[in-house]
Amino acid sequence: MGLIGEVLLLPFAPVRGSAWVVRQVLSEAERIYYDPATVRAELARLEERLEAGEIDEEEFDRQEDELLDRLETGLNPGAGTDDWTS
Repeated sequence: MGLIGEVLLLPFAPVRGSAWVVRQVLSEAERIYYDPATVRAELARLEERLEAGEIDEEEFDRQEDELLDRLETGLNPGAGTDDWTS
């Protein structure tokens, strides 16, 4: 982009900077959410809650399935995407 384009888009610089920050925050949040160590820790806490009687087997199974799906996604990030366009 030339100098004129940069000058014309200068008023939008804060918006572009904010969008970059939002992308970075979302990327880091996603990395933490799918991190295998994080998911394993949540699985351990879930098991503790079951043993303590805080949740029943049905709730345990439901949450465990969700966590195992997250773990699988974290270990195989491209496994859930269709790559038929390449």
